[in-house]
Amino acid sequence: MAYIESVTLEVADPTAADRFYTAAFGLGTQLRLRAAKAPTTGFCGFTLSLTVPQPATVSGLIGAALDAGATQLKPAAKSFWGYGGVVQAPDGTIWKIATSAKRDTGPATRQIDEIVLLLGVADVAASKRFYVDRGLAVAKSFGRKYVEFATPSSPVKLALYGRRALAKDAGVPPGGTGSHRLVIGSDAGPFTDPDGFAWEAADAAAEAGPAMALAKDAAAVSSEIIGQR
Repeated sequence: MAYIESVTLEVADPTAADRFYTAAFGLGTQLRLRAAKAPTTGFCGFTLSLTVPQPATVSGLIGAALDAGATQLKPAAKSFWGYGGVVQAPDGTIWKIATSAKRDTGPATRQIDEIVLLLGVADVAASKRFYVDRGLAVAKSFGRKYVEFATPSSPVKLALYGRRALAKDAGVPPGGTGSHRLVIGSDAGPFTDPDGFAWEAADAAAEAGPAMALAKDAAAVSSEIIGQR
């Protein structure tokens, strides 16, 4: 079964990005930064989601991100699936912070239970087959709308979503061209998927540079994430 060790964001200014992520989320080794200036416009085709324990944590992390320079795409709000909001980091990466809990059960913290990488793809069924052929096992699948892979020991969870649906969930137009500005570090790599997302060997990803602090092993994907389909 494939193991996803990290995601590497290719950014114009790694020092500034490191400063932002440290202040906003306190992220660590699962998120890496690499200097790159590959041309890109519009939606890069992916989002990163942070699953947290309660609404107060959502609000706190979104507030910290905005204070550090993020742009608000969707304000934190209640939904059928829980509570969440979406921000865009100064480097352009879109982050959704969400919880399936409807109420707070304690004081606000900065605890992050899980990081989920959602790839916006042109054909969910075709991409599902591609990843299964490379050793990823399917945990949940909702036809051609959403696929979640079983990576029980991975610090980073992986899911596939239709590109337009993912852009709508993030609150941005679906159009975009050029580099995804994303590299996935895994024991399944190296390869490039049908939508142009690059994977590399985990040991190569470790050389991308210092990363920032995140809760280590994650449990199951929250209903807040898988419900947005």
